[in-house]
Amino acid sequence: MKTMKETKKDKIKRSWMIGMLLLLFLNIGATGYFLYSLTLLGDIEKTLRIIVGIVLILLMVFFFFHLRRTARKKKKVRFTIDIILSIIYSAILIFIGGNIIKTIGKVGNVTARETTYSASIVTLSTNKATSINDISSSKPIGMIKDKKSVDGYQIPKQIIEDKGLKNKIESYDNYTDLLADLYDEKIEYIFLPSGYQTMFTSIEAYKNIAEDTKVLYTQKKSVKQEVSAGKSLKEPFTILLMGIDSDTNDLNQSSSFNGDSLMLITFNPTTLNSTILSIPRDTYVPIACFNGKRKNKITHAAWQGEQCMMDTITGFTGIPIDYYVKINFKGAVQLVDALGGIDAEVPIGFCEQNSDRAWGENTICVDAGYQHLNGEQALAWSRHRKSAGFDDFVRGQNQQLVVKAMLNKLKDVRDLDTVYKILDTVGTNMATNMTTNEILSLYNIGKDVLTRTKDMAVEDVLSMQHLYISGADANIYDYSTINGQGTRMRLYNFVPYQESLDAVIEAMKINLEMVEPKMTKTFSFDASVPYEENIIGKMSEGSTNLTLLPDFTGDSTSSVLSYGSAHGIKIIVKGSGTRVVSQSVPFGADVEFVKTLTVTLGGGSTTVTTPKQTETPKPSEEPEESEEPTIPDSSSSPSPSQSPSYSPEPPMPGMPED
Repeated sequence: MKTMKETKKDKIKRSWMIGMLLLLFLNIGATGYFLYSLTLLGDIEKTLRIIVGIVLILLMVFFFFHLRRTARKKKKVRFTIDIILSIIYSAILIFIGGNIIKTIGKVGNVTARETTYSASIVTLSTNKATSINDISSSKPIGMIKDKKSVDGYQIPKQIIEDKGLKNKIESYDNYTDLLADLYDEKIEYIFLPSGYQTMFTSIEAYKNIAEDTKVLYTQKKSVKQEVSAGKSLKEPFTILLMGIDSDTNDLNQSSSFNGDSLMLITFNPTTLNSTILSIPRDTYVPIACFNGKRKNKITHAAWQGEQCMMDTITGFTGIPIDYYVKINFKGAVQLVDALGGIDAEVPIGFCEQNSDRAWGENTICVDAGYQHLNGEQALAWSRHRKSAGFDDFVRGQNQQLVVKAMLNKLKDVRDLDTVYKILDTVGTNMATNMTTNEILSLYNIGKDVLTRTKDMAVEDVLSMQHLYISGADANIYDYSTINGQGTRMRLYNFVPYQESLDAVIEAMKINLEMVEPKMTKTFSFDASVPYEENIIGKMSEGSTNLTLLPDFTGDSTSSVLSYGSAHGIKIIVKGSGTRVVSQSVPFGADVEFVKTLTVTLGGGSTTVTTPKQTETPKPSEEPEESEEPTIPDSSSSPSPSQSPSYSPEPPMPGMPED
């Protein structure tokens, strides 16, 4: 009988012990899970996290001794309360820890660890072929010869191997020559990045490229991307914000694009001062990844990815770019809507296409005045540049206003569901080379801003210095005799004034603490004169350091030879007569890239005349790609006769404008 009582007592004791251990394991597991989530927060509130961790460990120790005492005394009521409190406590820790881990995961989705490149075999719409199997082996296929290009060379090579294509491959230096030969029917099939329609639709000659061409086959390849080296966000840093028009809602599926909106931002976390420079998409600059760094519209640098764009901007500004943030315009619509819309002062009413580039019933119209804008309206305002009073510069300023309005709305977000909606939108439509820890480090900057703003607007605390690139318009014939590259079209370009560029570069370097600011020792003030903000870089005139090739038609041989001698151009004269009737490179080409020019006089035999000049290369001694061509000293503003950028020539008949 006594043995049976002892057995029952042992069972009760064992039950209490099991219950205690289960509660203890639940507590330990929940605490460990929560502490793990805290370790993912990088530099966010380190001291606070350490204190929280110590407190949780102490609570766990206290809970252990409390449970043991409860189990010994076998107080059922207290034990029941302990069970309830333990479950609630553990659930809270798991809930908070789970949301931290979930949030970190969504933040990590923004980091572009890999990009999916895609290449397609393209032909004209009139071609009878409907798939890759219809391509005759006797027909050559064109592709660029840059082995570093994933979607221009590597994937096409893989397609040729996978599909067993025996066609002859015609190699090209660039996509524009490749596409030009397709349109001229000099070649029937070419390899292009699958986003070629977006890439080329801004060029007038190819505005109907979607209807003019068709895709026979497409293949993709994912490539790992390099992320940031991990610069401390406690130091001044730069961010390149790139707004792009993508056909898809997923940036990871789009490697090539047009840089439709370019904003270079410098930020000093100590002073909370930032400079914002909107770079017009048509700015004429050396493109880092083009053969010989040929000058072109800066938007075309994006054809070969964000690294080419960053290298290009650093090349002409001297400002190192630490990070890029690439956002899809369609994603901007979703982001503004996720924020519940934005509030901004719209200076002029306008109408614009929607995010799908559709007019008609889809037209987006916005009235002037203080407006609450949804995503479509905000995007339309950011894009618009056709109405009177709008241009690339005004558009850049409007984009900055949209960014500020979004920041003002973002600081008021408190709802967790809204946070997740924003992170989901950002994860799909935004990409950056910042690591997760670097993104999380922005918390400390945001906290500092929020602490100072409270009921104030972000711009009242964050000093946002707006910079402005002034310059001249020019219609430039896109061609280089050095390497035979270019669209061979006269395209509109914006040529920066050197003085304006120097001013904005100095302002950015001062904010980055690369140079010391120059102190202004005098100041004047007149109460009768309205205050006008001084915008750095904004000026009405300056020097462009650009000389465009004249139209020599009707000129004498001696004047052409004299011009060639003065500008380092080898002149080849054909025919007989006294006046020029044609020239091999059309007028309007950038003289920097014209090293050889053939002019034809009248009928007759061919003669070759080389003017006396220093260090003019022979035809067989063209400069290597890495060599810089000799250009005249044009540090001062050129006269209108030297630089059509001041009074640009109209386009040649039949020549499209971009």
